[in-house]
Amino acid sequence: MANEKQSGKKWKTWQKVTVTVAIILLVAGLGLLLFPVVSNFFGQQRANSSIDTFKETQRRIIEPDTGDGSTPDTKIPGVTAKSFKEALEKGEVDEEGYVITTESISYSGAPVAFRYDLDKLRSDSFAYNEGLIDHQGTVDTTNYATPALRMSDYGLSNIYCYLSADAINLYLPVYLGASDDVMAYGAAHLSGTSLPVEQNNTNVAIAGHTDYIGRIFFDNIRKLEIGDTVSIHNYWEDIDYEVIDYKVVTEEETADIYIQKDRQLLTLITCIYAGNPDTFDRYLVICEKKN
Repeated sequence: MANEKQSGKKWKTWQKVTVTVAIILLVAGLGLLLFPVVSNFFGQQRANSSIDTFKETQRRIIEPDTGDGSTPDTKIPGVTAKSFKEALEKGEVDEEGYVITTESISYSGAPVAFRYDLDKLRSDSFAYNEGLIDHQGTVDTTNYATPALRMSDYGLSNIYCYLSADAINLYLPVYLGASDDVMAYGAAHLSGTSLPVEQNNTNVAIAGHTDYIGRIFFDNIRKLEIGDTVSIHNYWEDIDYEVIDYKVVTEEETADIYIQKDRQLLTLITCIYAGNPDTFDRYLVICEKKN
């Protein structure tokens, strides 16, 4: 009888252990299944927040004093400088462009921008693009990670613009320089290609990850179809492009990101497997500005 009781206790203990292990495995399995969904949700929220801050900065552009006694449309209390550099020297903003009050706290939840700096950024962007025209065929594919311009020189974050495509629910900030750091948070402009401004004789190359763990970046650009709209939203304008082609090329084939005379192009780029896990081709979506 004692042996039967002891066996019964062992059986109950075994049942408890089995149930506990089963619950742990179930929770772990659900966690693995839900991780991509949850991670992508929070990742997209971060991207949305970055774009919201970009938009808020657009609404908080400090216009220069015209000297005629009129009040600029955007007048931020405590800011008298005409540029980020001057405001930083005066202690009116911090290094990220947030306005500092007399109590040394931020004026609002978004940094400001100065028209003086934005005008310079725009003119420098045009000059950068014009300088590329005579250097096609010599794009340095090993130097894509170096930003074309340093946004901090203009008192701005590294987000130059944001990208949208309603057909695939694409909504991502675009950083300058395709480094691993920035590509973990959005899309990236490839240095050595045109900056995304309203300008003819340009080809803007923007890269994004596919199969990035827990995040959806450019995974769905392969679902874009001819005629779909892809838009660039920078500090000065919205530029609508139309998908005109898509193709797969090798890593060494870069002709599609070169400037084509009298055309305004946008090329989206992502990596795809090329037959084995260690080799990658490039999937391109080629777009042209709508008339």
